[in-house]
Amino acid sequence: MPAVPLQSLWSATAPAAPPLGTLSSARRAHAVIVGGGYTGLSAALHLAQAGREVVVVEALELGEGASGLNGGQVIPGVKHDPDTLEEMFGPQLGARLVATVGRSADVVFELIARHAIACDAVRTGWIQPATSEAALAQVAARAAQWQRRGAAVELLSREAVRALTGTRYYCGGLLDRRGGNVQPLAYVRGLARAALGAGAALFVRSPAIRLVRGAGEWRIDTPEGSVSAPAVIIATNAYTGKLTGALRRTVVRVPSFQVATRPLEPQLLREILPQRQAASDTWQLLRYFRTDAGGRFVLGTRGSFAAVPDLRAVQPHYRAVREIYPQLEGVGFEYHWGGWVALTPDHLPHLHELGDGVFAGLGYNGRGVAMATVMGQLLAQRVLGTAPAELGFPVTPVRPMALHAFSGLGVRATVRYLRLLEGWQQARAARGAQ
Repeated sequence: MPAVPLQSLWSATAPAAPPLGTLSSARRAHAVIVGGGYTGLSAALHLAQAGREVVVVEALELGEGASGLNGGQVIPGVKHDPDTLEEMFGPQLGARLVATVGRSADVVFELIARHAIACDAVRTGWIQPATSEAALAQVAARAAQWQRRGAAVELLSREAVRALTGTRYYCGGLLDRRGGNVQPLAYVRGLARAALGAGAALFVRSPAIRLVRGAGEWRIDTPEGSVSAPAVIIATNAYTGKLTGALRRTVVRVPSFQVATRPLEPQLLREILPQRQAASDTWQLLRYFRTDAGGRFVLGTRGSFAAVPDLRAVQPHYRAVREIYPQLEGVGFEYHWGGWVALTPDHLPHLHELGDGVFAGLGYNGRGVAMATVMGQLLAQRVLGTAPAELGFPVTPVRPMALHAFSGLGVRATVRYLRLLEGWQQARAARGAQ
């Protein structure tokens, strides 16, 4: 079948990137950061604001990885609910961890306001619509746990979800008013401008090819230059490569793919997500969706493993749009694009210390806009000398997965199984509704 023309909506609509060059000399700094996405740029910004000399080296252009390709949903928290986090980490660290991840959206929107980042930021909330009564019970428990901690989270009835989303597809859900959405590539570029303004040095097309220890500091080599510093931050997430092989084996890369319609008619925009909330549902292969500033409907879900998807590969996305919103039947699609999500075995982001002065943060499990921004802040605090016990986030040892080389095969098999399972569940629900 013919290939799908690939172009990101975000690359077509974001403000221009700041002009950056490649690293072509030997430099010294207080910290060198590998990766120019949300984690790396947030760390660079916070370190530069603290008066540290910082150099960021990015293998591609800014935002060509997941930070510029994701859905732009700013979702507070992590996959686990607050009570579970406290059970996992104990009442003290667990409670501090809940507070840290609960404020993640605040950090994003505060940075946007403070640095006047033009990224179409909308903070009207994040909706988690439930696909079944069983899922709704879990969503209700989640809402109650956050409410007990004072968060602006509320349970929604079927009618309330319908009013906020414009679809009858879901049986209820929650609204987390802390959340929202941004133009993700514009947010990356805005963070870069803020970091540059604070004094950080940023270099693109400068892949880190070697990490060397010597004379009490570290050196990162790129094809044409190097940076020596006492502290190194690895901020490459799903794009982590051979520079830190053990770190790469702590996550599994899963493709996520998005489609965007042409701009919708005003009548449809008044009906579909009229307050412009972001939404991601409770299917195992969840669908996440929103509208953008130009009035396009954007939906993402697990993608094809093919380097260039064909028309068959994007049909599940087209069907998902029309299953959720039958009123979009006949509306054409303008943009198709995808990237990689880094999943961890425990479904939690990880903050690691790989050696004396070498730190890493990764594994956002699909919630990277907010959590990666906070991770950059945490990594900066650690470089500045904050003790692990004071971070409000666990510092864990690197535990590479056994048989990691076969993880891609396992992910493919799991995705196929979940698609079959959810197809069966959807068919059963349809029969029950008749």
